[in-house]
Amino acid sequence: MKTRRIIVTLASALLASCYTPPAIERAPELAGNYVLDPAHTSVVWRVSHVGISNYTARFDDINGTLFFDPLAPENSRVDIIIDPNSVSTGDNKFDETIAEGGNYFNVGKYPQIRFISTSIQITGDNTGLIMGNLTFRGQTKPLVLDTVFNGAGKSFGHKGKTLGFSATGTFLRSDFGLTTLRGLGIGDEINLQIETEFNEN
Repeated sequence: MKTRRIIVTLASALLASCYTPPAIERAPELAGNYVLDPAHTSVVWRVSHVGISNYTARFDDINGTLFFDPLAPENSRVDIIIDPNSVSTGDNKFDETIAEGGNYFNVGKYPQIRFISTSIQITGDNTGLIMGNLTFRGQTKPLVLDTVFNGAGKSFGHKGKTLGFSATGTFLRSDFGLTTLRGLGIGDEINLQIETEFNEN
């Protein structure tokens, strides 16, 4: 029994050294530059499929940077780059069609999707609107991300501070010249769901 207590104590101490619950207070020491953690980031997109369901897919290759100003978060900046060739629908053959097809992402001509913030509007203690420019298929259009700051803490496998965010946004694919099957029941509006962590640089 004593040995078991010792093991539990050691395990608890190890866990405590690897993880702390997130705090949404924007402490001054959180200021600085952060790098996106691709292992704990997802960009999921949905589009109406003939009104019967929302077809859902994601991107697997994402990187980016964040400058975070906790005392004046409206001064923060984010720059995200997605490899469109990493699209994942659950069907490998269709992934290739979407990524490489000239009527779809056409990665040979447009090898990246990029979002760069231009301004931030604070809407609550831990919420805000991130306004920025989305570049997709060679065209750049404005995009607004409704964002929640999930807090700052210490994550597994990283020695520094980690910030977490959730965000949603919508845009029309036709604004970027992507109109394939739009008249045959495939929706125009794309809904985004983003979950991400940034590690102290």
